[in-house]
Amino acid sequence: MGILLEDNYKHKGLRNSLVNNLRKKGIYDEHILNAFMEVPRHFFLDSAFENHAYEDKAFGIGEGQTISQPYTVAVQTSLLDIKKSDKVLEIGTGSGFQACILAEMGCQLFTIEYNRKLYSKARKMLDRLGYSSHITCGDGSKGLPLYAPFDKILVTAGAPMVPKALVEQLAVGGVLVIPVGDRQIQKMLKITKVEEGKIKKEEYGDFSFVKLRGKQGWQ
Repeated sequence: MGILLEDNYKHKGLRNSLVNNLRKKGIYDEHILNAFMEVPRHFFLDSAFENHAYEDKAFGIGEGQTISQPYTVAVQTSLLDIKKSDKVLEIGTGSGFQACILAEMGCQLFTIEYNRKLYSKARKMLDRLGYSSHITCGDGSKGLPLYAPFDKILVTAGAPMVPKALVEQLAVGGVLVIPVGDRQIQKMLKITKVEEGKIKKEEYGDFSFVKLRGKQGWQ
């Protein structure tokens, strides 16, 4: 058992099928769909899941964490409206798949992971795939104040509330996408920082994520 790092015509065909499935579900941004074509999702899963890697499902990656369903990754990415000039902070690197999708879209990426084992694996994968990013192990609920402000912030774990630190670290005009709710179901929120001290909040349906760990997450 291990990670399979071969990417052949079969895998590319499966990716194409996944992209077509995402289109049918309402994901039309070609930049996002192209990123899904370029990033081999099976690299982020144990080789035992190779034949299922391009199904629209979440899978366990160890340490009680998951790699998100592709549709969920696509929805969160679309809400961010990534531009190549954007400075983006991702909270919850996990397997590194979402980080690679963001990096493939050309943004300046910062990503932080709470679990040290997952951090080490994700860092190696990002390096192996040649993506430039600043990856850190730490409490993502506190953000990354040293490198703030950020144009976009993405939280890939369910939070009990919107961490104040993340709103503070958003640039004016910036967007924070975060699932907020209880331990089972969360509402996907898009928070736009209209000006200092003023935000606009929009809801985009129910999702289910693993818990955000840290001081301003689930303890």
